[in-house]
Amino acid sequence: MNLKIAVLPGDGIGPEIIKQGVDVIDAIAEKFGHKIEYQEAICGAHAIDLVGDPFPDDTFNICKWADAVLFAAVGDPRFDNDPKAKVRPEQGLLAMRKKLGLFANVRPVQTFECLLHKSPLKDEIIRNADFICIRELTGGMYFGEKYQDDEKAYDTNYYTRPEVERILRVAYQYAIKRKHHVTVVDKANVLASSRLWRQVAKEIEKEYPDVITDYMFVDNASMRMIVEPTFFDVIVTENTFGDILTDEGSCISGSMGLLPSASTGEGTPVFEPVHGSWPQAAGKNIANPLAQILSVAMLFEYFGLKDEGLLIRKAVDASLDANVRTPEIQVEGGGFYGTREVGEWIVDYINKA
Repeated sequence: MNLKIAVLPGDGIGPEIIKQGVDVIDAIAEKFGHKIEYQEAICGAHAIDLVGDPFPDDTFNICKWADAVLFAAVGDPRFDNDPKAKVRPEQGLLAMRKKLGLFANVRPVQTFECLLHKSPLKDEIIRNADFICIRELTGGMYFGEKYQDDEKAYDTNYYTRPEVERILRVAYQYAIKRKHHVTVVDKANVLASSRLWRQVAKEIEKEYPDVITDYMFVDNASMRMIVEPTFFDVIVTENTFGDILTDEGSCISGSMGLLPSASTGEGTPVFEPVHGSWPQAAGKNIANPLAQILSVAMLFEYFGLKDEGLLIRKAVDASLDANVRTPEIQVEGGGFYGTREVGEWIVDYINKA
């Protein structure tokens, strides 16, 4: 297969981890005979510094040219600590999703047997947890009408029936391929937008009689995810709730550095780690590249290249079993492996497989 890939390193640890992802793509392409063409583009705070726009038109055009986007992270404390900043790195991420029509964010959460002890939760609670959160990505408060002055502010949690219908159908399609269980998460007892979600979901569920559908308020779901994560198979929810719940899911895996994601929809799909830019670690060679590398597995699987994705996943599992891990998940007394060393070990595994 010939693939054109846009590479967006972004900010903070982004350039370090995305290099490991690209190296893994190259190793897989060499082994399986694929041809990869890359174009790199700027985004986030880096792009603001260079051109004043976190998602400039040149970057958008490169994303449209590509078959897939490999994205790392955006964010910078200079903007986080300035509530009045008019331009922010995260606006670039939102613009990319909106302009490419990427309405479905797929975030798998799973456990690794050798890392159960790294979770703050008890082993017996998280063992065998394996679910997917389908997050609506281009609606809700992140994109609704906003206002802010020194005395008041508001964000509008706006959704339409077509937006809700299409993301629900994505969730059901995943459930059919998994354990036939969908949990719709909302706040229908308080929010009108959530009542629309539940109304539409009640209609859609009738089209999928082989799938068990249940409904949870987001506060209950956030608690249930911690006390009984094995209950879930496919969670589907709106933009804000999905953002929060999937970060909570990192407690189950034991590290934010283990969670990949895919954003799909009408345009070029984007594959990225769930975590942020962690600017405090930039340049220190300590950031975990596994979420970025697992996002590469999702990229190949998206194009039907299951053997390629499986080999990447085997390489990641092997690195963890061999204690080739970055510091935040390393066992006591284990050797030091930085971002580069973990990436190099996984590439070597793929080359020798």
